[in-house]
This record gives sequence, structure tokens and C-alpha cells, in this order.
Amino acid sequence: MSKTRIIVDGEFRGGEISPALFGSFVEHMGRVVYSGIYEPEHPLADQDGFRTDVLKKVNEMGVSVIRYPGGNFVSNYNWLDGVGPRNQRPRKREVAWKSIETNQFGTDEFMHWISHTGAEPIFAVNLGTKGVENALSLLEYMNLPTGTFYSDLRAKNGHPKPYGVRKWCLGNEMDGIWQIGHKTAEEYGRLAAQTAHAMKALDDSIELIACGSSSTSMHTYTDWERIVLEDTYEFVDYIALHQYYGNQEYGSADFLAQSLDLDNYIETVAGICRTVKSKKRGRKDIKISIDEWGVWEIPGDDVAQSVSSRDWQVAPAFSEQIYTMEDALLFSSMLMSMMRHADVVKIACQSLLTNISAAIMTERGGTSWVQPIFYPFLYMSRYGRGRILEQRVYGDCYESRFGQASVIDAVLMVNEEAGECISFLVNRTDQMQNVEISCQQLPLCRVLEHIQLSHPNLKQTNQIDHRAVKPVNAGKFSLSGNIIKGTVEPFSWNMVRVTVDKRGE
Repeated sequence: MSKTRIIVDGEFRGGEISPALFGSFVEHMGRVVYSGIYEPEHPLADQDGFRTDVLKKVNEMGVSVIRYPGGNFVSNYNWLDGVGPRNQRPRKREVAWKSIETNQFGTDEFMHWISHTGAEPIFAVNLGTKGVENALSLLEYMNLPTGTFYSDLRAKNGHPKPYGVRKWCLGNEMDGIWQIGHKTAEEYGRLAAQTAHAMKALDDSIELIACGSSSTSMHTYTDWERIVLEDTYEFVDYIALHQYYGNQEYGSADFLAQSLDLDNYIETVAGICRTVKSKKRGRKDIKISIDEWGVWEIPGDDVAQSVSSRDWQVAPAFSEQIYTMEDALLFSSMLMSMMRHADVVKIACQSLLTNISAAIMTERGGTSWVQPIFYPFLYMSRYGRGRILEQRVYGDCYESRFGQASVIDAVLMVNEEAGECISFLVNRTDQMQNVEISCQQLPLCRVLEHIQLSHPNLKQTNQIDHRAVKPVNAGKFSLSGNIIKGTVEPFSWNMVRVTVDKRGE
């Protein structure tokens, strides 16, 4: 059994982990909204039509922010279609996903639904077929006190108090040719700057997120970020990254090493942000919002074919991926990558919340259940707080198509408020591994728990047996002085929590 040594020092700390790192995403796509979070006919629906079984799982999952209403959907969406009396709302053909949008769930319903979760909303404005005026009218509706047309409309619709939404996305994936209203970097940068300028003139308390690249595979990647930020630097606070990984045909070693590409993606864009800041002689730092991310196994061409080949339907079921134990490991490493870069990554939204690339699955009129990815997210959201500890990892590595990958993927942090040192570990191989974590300048007291997620079958899902892949309290770590020692199972995700003596710091 090989051994990995990890060395950290309590004096060498990185970024503070933002609670907004543990976000998710609700889009009017497939069954995410209708029969996902909203199903008035369901026996467990409340008086507002919200599925209470799903709400319970969302709260258990610990989602901190939720992006809405899209996604590709937003680029041809008029928010006015989704407010006011339901019997007066228009049914429309939604062209991004070739669906019939009933508009029975809209802005006010989302704000009421999210109030049951404790999460913060992130709204996206339409910069595909709309622009400055539509963004301003929505911002007034959401954030300004009554006395003008759109804020009075909100009051007329039963919501006299402003919602106070602070985070706003300036469109969605505008670099993609699939996007309704796709633009060049120059076109988008100018429109985003104009919209951002106007929005902050209306409400200077908001934070704005400009579209970055839809993935590292985009031919405009890096040029897009530079051009857009040169136009928008004075007005925006974040640049968005989107990234999905699939390609199980690579084999497990390369599949699980894809998080190395995310590391490089984050570091590259962070460098562009610093370059533009210097060029502008600026003082503020642009942060990163990874407001769409996840494991996506269905090829894009297959999704496009599925969309184009079907008739217009209300909430059609498509792209409902069933995740494996292996998917959960890559998913975990992606989130761990964002945590390691907590100094620049301040928002992240796992995509999507229900039914499509989702942690939570539902049946129309029936049960709901959670996929293997649900559990690492739950524990990392619940305990992944504090400051990142800079680490050195010494152990076996292997060559992958994404570079040299360590057998043990690791991220550690210290939460002074809770008095804990927390380690998240992924074993990327089919061999059990010894792990030794040396924590210098940290007065460790005792191991609180060692939670492990693993399964003998790497392709196991929770589709049939909803509890097939679930975490256990493995208890395979102990403390010897300032060294945490233990073993991790093959192809496993692990969390180790150790108390820190606050008096000794």
C-alpha cells in the first residue's frame, strides 16, 4: 500500500472560502422547474405548488445561492411573461429547448420558493434578444421601492417590499453559437458594459457578473475574457466561467484527472483579470464566478438532436443523466479545485438542481431521490468553511492527458470559528492508500469523524436502489501529535474533521 504525505502549516493560509461557492442553478429546461421544484398536483406539494420533498433535500444539501432563470433559456425570455395573474400569462414557444413555456412559474414564484431554502438568489438578464431597457425594468421590479412603474407593478402583484437581489448575470454563454442572440466578444463586451453602467446607475448596491467562456474548448477562449473585461472592467465585479466534463471513454485515470484542466482554467482567467487590471491602472480585483459546472456525460450533438427531433411539449424529459460513483469522484475534485482557489473563485453554481445533471431526481407524481454527487456537496457545503491551508503533497502520481495527476487529490482548510481543521480527499486509483497529514503550527486535539463515500462497483448508481451509494462514518483516521493518519478506500471521497485547540493558537 503506497503512502501520500501532505504537509500544511497553520501560518500559511490561502483564500477565505466564500459561502456562495456552494450554489446551484434552476433553469426553465426540461423538468428542472415543472415537476422538479414545482408540481401543484403532487401529493406532497404545498399550497404554492412547491414540492416539499424536494425543498427538504435542497435544505439538507446546503445550497447557498441559486442562479435563475437560465441558462440558454434566458436569452429569449421576457421576464414580464412570468409575472401577474397566472390566468393572464402567455403560453409561448421556448426556442432554446424547443418547449412550450406556460409561464406558470416565474419571478415572484421563484423568489417565494427560494425563501424556503435560505439560499441567496442570482438573477440573469436577457442580453440575447433583449438589452438595457429589459434589464433595467427587471432590476426596478426586483429592487426599488414603490413609486415608479415597475416597482408599483411588483406591489400590484402582491409584493410591496423590494426583493433586494444583489447578484446579477449579464446574459448567459454569449460566446456560444448555440445561444439565441450569440455575439462576438466585441459585440457582447459593448452591450454588457452599457447594461452594467445603466444597472449600477439605477442601483449601485448590486454586483454584476460578465459572461466569460462557456468552456476551455471554445476557440475564442482567453481572447474572449480579455476583450470583454477591457470593455466592462469599470462596471463588473466577476467574470463567469462555465465548465462541464464527461468523456468516461477516457478510462478512469484520465476521467478523474480532468479537474486538473479546471485548475488551469481558473488560474488562466485569474491571470487575465490581473492583466486587465494592470492595463486599466485599476484598483479593484475582478473575481471569478463558476456559475455553471458539473459532470455532463451526454454529448452535445445528442442533446441538440434530442431537442430538434421532438414536438413542442411542456416540460419534456431530456438529458436526465444518471450519475455513477465514478462521476461523484470527478464532481468532488471539481469542487475541491474551486475551494483551493478560494482567493479568486467566490461564486459557484452546480448545474442543475433537479433532474438534469442534477443532485436531486424526481418522478412526476411520485418519489424523489438523490444521486451520488449529492453527498460530497452536502458535506463540503456544511463543513467547507474557513481559510484554505497551503499544502505540499508528496506521493504517487500518474501521467494523464491533462498532466501529472496525484493519486490523492486533497484540499485542507482551518475553520477558526468552529475550531476545526477539515480535509477533503479523493483517491483516484483502484488501490487503497495510506494518507499522512502533517499539520504544523496547528494544535490538533482529536479526530471528530471520517466520512467516506465509495462503492465496489465504480459504475454503481442510485437509480434503482436509491441508497446504493451513500456515505458511511468509516473511522479510519487517527491523530498522533500533529499528524493525522489513516487509510482511504480505492476510488473514494473522504472528509476528515479534527478539532483545533483555539487557546493554543
